[in-house]
Amino acid sequence: MKVTILHNPRCSKSRNSLALLKEQGIEPDVRLYLEDPPTEEELTSILEMLTLPAQDLLRRGEPEYKELGLGNQNYSQQQLIQLMIKHPKLIERPIVIAGGKAIIGRPPEQVLNLL
Repeated sequence: MKVTILHNPRCSKSRNSLALLKEQGIEPDVRLYLEDPPTEEELTSILEMLTLPAQDLLRRGEPEYKELGLGNQNYSQQQLIQLMIKHPKLIERPIVIAGGKAIIGRPPEQVLNLL
């Protein structure tokens, strides 16, 4: 089974999720999503796999969240996806994808539910 992790090496939750996968003998495809953001199609697919609206995938503590007024604006799903592509720091992390399903590694142990 192919496993992919949208990873930020500066994030402890992301590092711990990657370590847990490796402890299970899984060598995932590591995608540094801040350098290589997901496309509109990929992000739409990830949201469907997570069964989440785009608003729930936003990192509310990021400066861009406040600067863009994401907490008090009525953005459409499509607008939020475009903003996450333009500002990938807004995407919650890490996201692990496997077997047509996805999960957010918060806490990191959540990724084990995907295997």
